[in-house]
Amino acid sequence: MSPEQLEEFRQLLSDEKKRLLQKAAHTIENEIELSKDDMADDADLASALTDQNLSLRLRGRERSLMEKIDLALERIDDGEFGECVVCGEDISVKRLRARPVTTMCIACKEEQERRERLYSN
Repeated sequence: MSPEQLEEFRQLLSDEKKRLLQKAAHTIENEIELSKDDMADDADLASALTDQNLSLRLRGRERSLMEKIDLALERIDDGEFGECVVCGEDISVKRLRARPVTTMCIACKEEQERRERLYSN
């Protein structure tokens, strides 16, 4: 992969991490505390708690994505970005643009998903 492409992916990953951090800050500032209006009656409280729970669950998924972003940035620094961790082949740039945190080529990912379906039944 060319240095220009690596820099493109570094920027893409950094921008996504920044966006996720901003969303997390927004959640902390605006969605964690319940106001007195949220507790007017049991139905309002239940609704507010459900909304809060959903927001926190979404942030949990985003935290996981941030960990993957950090690992992808490390892989760029280590010269391993774009290389499949299973077979060692190059991951296509098209796939990396669609999912820059991926660590597997499409063939290995499809095989992993096939095995998961096979063993989950």
